Amino acid sequence: MEPWESLVIGAGQAGLSAAHHLLRRGVRTVILDADEAPGGAWQHRWDALTMDDVHGVADLPEAAAPPRGAARANRAVPDYFAAYEQAHRLDVQRPVRVDSVTSVGDLLQVRAGERSWLTRTLVNATGTWTRPFIPHYPGHELFRGEQLHTAGYPGPDHFRGKRVLIVGGGASAVQFIGALAPITETLWVTRREPVWREEFDGEAGYQAVQMVQERVLQGLAPQSVVSVTGLALRPQERRAQELGAYRRRKPMFASIEEDGVRWADGSYEQVDVILWATGFRAALGHLAPLHLRSPEGGIQLVGTPGAGQTPTQTALDPRVQLVGYGPSASTIGANRAGRSAAAAVVRLLSAEPEAALG
Repeated sequence: MEPWESLVIGAGQAGLSAAHHLLRRGVRTVILDADEAPGGAWQHRWDALTMDDVHGVADLPEAAAPPRGAARANRAVPDYFAAYEQAHRLDVQRPVRVDSVTSVGDLLQVRAGERSWLTRTLVNATGTWTRPFIPHYPGHELFRGEQLHTAGYPGPDHFRGKRVLIVGGGASAVQFIGALAPITETLWVTRREPVWREEFDGEAGYQAVQMVQERVLQGLAPQSVVSVTGLALRPQERRAQELGAYRRRKPMFASIEEDGVRWADGSYEQVDVILWATGFRAALGHLAPLHLRSPEGGIQLVGTPGAGQTPTQTALDPRVQLVGYGPSASTIGANRAGRSAAAAVVRLLSAEPEAALG
């Protein structure tokens, strides 16, 4: 079996961007995607999420993103991705859920069940959607109501007439409160005091990305961009603000009981639903055999030469590029990372094997 020059895992924004740049540079490339159909994580978003609600979808290389409007995001973006795959003749094999990546001499072996692929380089673009994070609190298993995570959010109508506890201090929590507070009773809790900002300009975005980037260059686990940028309310969330829904209950509760949550001081709040807007973790378990993690708990990336390059190359195995990780975990960042990863792959393929892997 002739090995691929590069193999991309994941056909979301980052994976499609990386594949485009690889093919444009003449690199023989295949993409493996776990989903049944194009669309990445977007196809799993709730029906009520419109293109006006999303925080923005960046253009893929040489293709304008869907416009804002009332169209459902879980249809508009997957249709956009599907058309992109076809127009650029991307070789996407699906559904393929990768189990492991191992090193076999100078090559990497990618396994999915009984199937396997050999490749000289790998671009990992698996994102975070398949790894929702829910923190553990005492009594978690005793709660008799519903517990939902952002990944399983069914849309606002599901919550009418229910008292909803929203947990989390990120953009998703703010969006959920904006949608739910006008139609039902909500309560908000976060571990840290939210940091609000009136607006989010380009300079603030650049500084945020630089701070996240510095962490991955040191091998630290990446923070979310919102953790360093702060939160801002959009027009569709002003009604919830007027209702006082963004006044959080503090401090964080200490335990969960059958019908609600209890604080350390003994106070108690009855709720019907706990909505965990507590984020995601990078889906990188299949890379464990390569031992890429640093002692600091993250995967250290190294920068690539040239102004404006996004670090994508893993420090412990230069054959592996991570896109949609750390500073590139956004649609704009994913595009930049795809370009950087392709450039790094071309440099590696052009080098002598002992120099490239040494």
